Amino acid sequence: MRQYIVPPIPDSIWKKPSHFIAFGFGSGAIPIAPGTFGTLIAIPFYLAICSLPLVIYIIVVTLITIGSIALCERVSHEINSHDHQGMCLDEIVGYLVTMTGAPHGILWIVAGFILFRVFDIWKPWPINYVDKRVAGGLGMILDDVLAGVYSMICLKLLTLL
Repeated sequence: MRQYIVPPIPDSIWKKPSHFIAFGFGSGAIPIAPGTFGTLIAIPFYLAICSLPLVIYIIVVTLITIGSIALCERVSHEINSHDHQGMCLDEIVGYLVTMTGAPHGILWIVAGFILFRVFDIWKPWPINYVDKRVAGGLGMILDDVLAGVYSMICLKLLTLL
């Protein structure tokens, strides 16, 4: 059986704001299911922007995505670890993409959460391709953006039922 060595959570996440943000506002320090907790942390951010007009929501999420790519690239170099398991900013971005144009309400928030986690863990094509072959901050964020797009499409289909 193949064993993976998980790098320790750097102490810098509690000292450097950029590291704290990259580690999902501290959620990445949770030793069990950091991606799930990173996605949970995304919900208050979604609630803060969900009432924006759709075009403004998309602009905000696009800017967050671009900033997250740059931030994750820099932090991964600073901690000398490519795509550290605890870096959960990508889950926040992916969930915000998932919820683009979603109806309001707790049911949709939960449905988006579940769908995003399924696609983020399952990684169907091309998510798995991007996850394995695109390096740096772009690769860290892009696979979750794609999982968010798949999840968003599923949410849109659910609204038709």
